[in-house]
Amino acid sequence: MRNLRLGVLGALCALLAGCTVVDRTREARLDPAARWALLPIVNHTETPQAGLRAEAITETLLRTMGVAQLERYPSAMNPEGLFDPAERKAQDQALTWAKGQKARFAISGSVEEWRYKVGVDGEPAVGLSFTIVDLDSGAVVYSAAGGKSGWSREALSAVAQKLARELLSGVHLRR
Repeated sequence: MRNLRLGVLGALCALLAGCTVVDRTREARLDPAARWALLPIVNHTETPQAGLRAEAITETLLRTMGVAQLERYPSAMNPEGLFDPAERKAQDQALTWAKGQKARFAISGSVEEWRYKVGVDGEPAVGLSFTIVDLDSGAVVYSAAGGKSGWSREALSAVAQKLARELLSGVHLRR
């Protein structure tokens, strides 16, 4: 009986540990009073507008973290076309735009997964990455990537928000 309990406990721990994977660079201490730019989050999934959904969540999280001056790139630079994404060109244009706005930091990223898994339970699964660049020096000051799956009755947007929050937890804003 004891071995059965230990086996079940071990399986449960493995299951819970397998729900989220996150890798990130060392923590970054950045100025929330600086001007920030939200660049396109590129959609590498088959889900339409997953990048735009991730951008909306990222914008809100940055504002709740204390970023006061956050500008979104112009919608004309949105790379999320159905037939010609032109990601690199759009990213370069958005970076040039951010420098023209006198932004100090720019955040961009990608969506690698944004779906409900096929199966009986239809669990939500999200994969995201973020990169923050210091536009004064051109250096990447923070980078994180991860994947998270949720429970069958959990909203995909909730799983995405939890993952985005976890990925950005290494960004500490100081005044």
